[in-house]
Amino acid sequence: MTADPRTADRRAAVPLDPSLAPPGTRGFRDAGGIPADRWHADQNGETLVPTHCCFCGVQCGMYLRVDKGGKVFGVEPRNHDINRMRLCPKGINAYQQVNHPDRLTAPLMRRSRDEELREVSWDEALDFTVSEIRRIQQAYGNDAFGLLGGASLYSEKTYLVGKFARVALRTRHVDYNGRLCMVSAAGANKLAFGIDRAGNPFSDILLTDCLLIAGSNVGECFPVMTQYVWGARDRGASLIVIDPRETAIARTADIHVALRPGTDSAFFNSVLNVVIAEGLTDEAYLAAHATGWDEVRAKAAEYPPSRAADICGVPAEQIVQVARTFARAPKAMAWHARGIEHHSQGVENCLTVINLCTATGHIGKPGAGYGTITGQGNGQGGREHGQKSDLLPGGRSILNEEHRRQICEIWGIEESELPTAGTSMMEMVWQMQRREIRGLIGICNNPFVSLPHYAVVKDGYDTAEFHAQFDFFLSETAANAHVVFPVTVWAEDEGVMANAEARVVKHNKAQDPPPGVRTDTWVICELARRLGAGDKFAFADSRAVFDELRAASAGTVNDYYGITYERLEETGGIAWPCPTTDHPGTPRLFEDGKTYHPDGRIHMQAVEWHPPMDPYDDEHPMSLTTGRTVAHFLSGNQTRRLGALVEQTPRPWAEVHPSHGFRNGEPVRVVTRRGSAVFPALVTEAIRPDTVFVPYHWPVPTAANALTIDALDPRSKIPEYKVCACRIEHAEKIDEVPAPPVAPGHVAYPETQVSRTDPLPPSAPQGRGTSERS
Repeated sequence: MTADPRTADRRAAVPLDPSLAPPGTRGFRDAGGIPADRWHADQNGETLVPTHCCFCGVQCGMYLRVDKGGKVFGVEPRNHDINRMRLCPKGINAYQQVNHPDRLTAPLMRRSRDEELREVSWDEALDFTVSEIRRIQQAYGNDAFGLLGGASLYSEKTYLVGKFARVALRTRHVDYNGRLCMVSAAGANKLAFGIDRAGNPFSDILLTDCLLIAGSNVGECFPVMTQYVWGARDRGASLIVIDPRETAIARTADIHVALRPGTDSAFFNSVLNVVIAEGLTDEAYLAAHATGWDEVRAKAAEYPPSRAADICGVPAEQIVQVARTFARAPKAMAWHARGIEHHSQGVENCLTVINLCTATGHIGKPGAGYGTITGQGNGQGGREHGQKSDLLPGGRSILNEEHRRQICEIWGIEESELPTAGTSMMEMVWQMQRREIRGLIGICNNPFVSLPHYAVVKDGYDTAEFHAQFDFFLSETAANAHVVFPVTVWAEDEGVMANAEARVVKHNKAQDPPPGVRTDTWVICELARRLGAGDKFAFADSRAVFDELRAASAGTVNDYYGITYERLEETGGIAWPCPTTDHPGTPRLFEDGKTYHPDGRIHMQAVEWHPPMDPYDDEHPMSLTTGRTVAHFLSGNQTRRLGALVEQTPRPWAEVHPSHGFRNGEPVRVVTRRGSAVFPALVTEAIRPDTVFVPYHWPVPTAANALTIDALDPRSKIPEYKVCACRIEHAEKIDEVPAPPVAPGHVAYPETQVSRTDPLPPSAPQGRGTSERS
């Protein structure tokens, strides 16, 4: 890239108040910056490969820039109708992981954790893995070996994960890291609607008169989705945000409800109480399209605003205001994310939002409906085709005899050979601690950072006799494994993902993988061949897997049969169900008033609020809640290696209210019943005084998930990340952020190390009223 000489006179240094510059950016900003549109490319022979971002569930369209040597070297936004030329900081930097110096390019292995990992041949790594699988299963049974997949894998690969577990490993123990993300929403959707997906496309937000967003920091976690919010606002739509923190999106809302963490169902029950009391329900809609209304109405009567105000820590008048604004709108929509789902009553929280939409008749119409915002790129598609412990392809239940028969026929196995349902991701860790699961393969996950209660997770993995991990960088979890298989990044293979709208989109291959690297598909199929099941895994490429996936989903609620690679290239994406190749897809559900239950009705569910699982006391009087930042993604295994993102947010912080007496950057120790960690304070009025927020993308000793509780929702088995009891206290020294692990013989990429040791927190997209640094 070459600077336009016309801008040379604009390069004079402009000194900035350091309290206003995020850490790591002061040098750049003080030197003066040249606007991005004043640069031009001088690359000849460039090819633009259309694809989608690898990160969140929005799935923005992009072009990867490929040089004449076939290497990805840049990115440009694509005028796809999802994102309309917009990309967020993660999307802009995603391409840098493709040819990153930290990439794994050879299998790593050790026979004991007393040894160091070393590079080995593919044959040695595969043979050792297969021998350990056989040893463990022969000694302890098939279910002594488990498999954990990931929701950032292409759907073809998630299909293979489920099939490999049941057909090659013949184990019931398979689950995936979407268990930490979307399963509460999935459980609620299935209970209420008989289908697990958002009811409306993003474009319907532009048509609504009232938009309610619960538990979603859209501006940082799904930045490009904000275009739909602003579009609705431009039309005059009201915006209601439910969040303990005054996030960027909450600051723009007509109503921001800063409720106490863990009280969502009490709040929504009370909103419904007001809707009923003021005669704002749609009784005709309820009579024609719902069941369970009498029970829901009776339960809502127990939550008058006065009671809910005490539980939630918000004014009763605000509850009334939310009810009137939402119910009186001609068209209203509700979207939610992890903020109400990461709870021990996550399913029930989601059900109370569904009850509100149903009671007001805001379902199944342009601009009126209900949706869940997917966290991972394939958070929707990743749970549809068999890697979830209780599901088979097409969203079939593994406990349903007819569903089992159908899949066994497609897979060419006897029904007696198909295992039954397994356990959830966190439960599998507990089983490793108890030596019920003695061996594990992990694919596209990093539990050492992403699972709660790190001490338990580390103990479970250390207790396992054998552990193999697929990854393209050496994650904290992979660094603890016996075998690490180096696999492709998203730009080195093709496949499909389903975004938060349930729109299936096509990712295209932009470059060949480095020598020594294989696709996840190849590794899974090769392991299956060596285990004696190669005839069931004779897939040459992703297209062959997708064709079997389509057939396996045919006739189900999650019907992909009519979706082909060619149609996806032509259309830019198709929302399932799509039963035939001339079907347009189903972007909006329930337009005919019918759900996917046999009776066609919405099954409303009465919900009783209960307190969080981690009780408050004099030692732990506050709530710790966790979440994401705009610069990083999930466990940070990818984004903590990209210099611009590390520079933007080099470390975690503890967001605290000014009433606690901290100044910005001072060490604050956050203590829970699991342990403690010391972070720099980010002091802001944008958080409740009884609440502390810590982002979770970093490992120990700066890991938020070393502190969170491993309590689970009894139905979805999702961990209660969003609330646990804590206290804060002054400390002497901030805990140091460790560098990401690298393969043996490699050194940490220097660009990602520059800002890690900056002790100050970001100066804040986080909130108004941020106090100045001392």
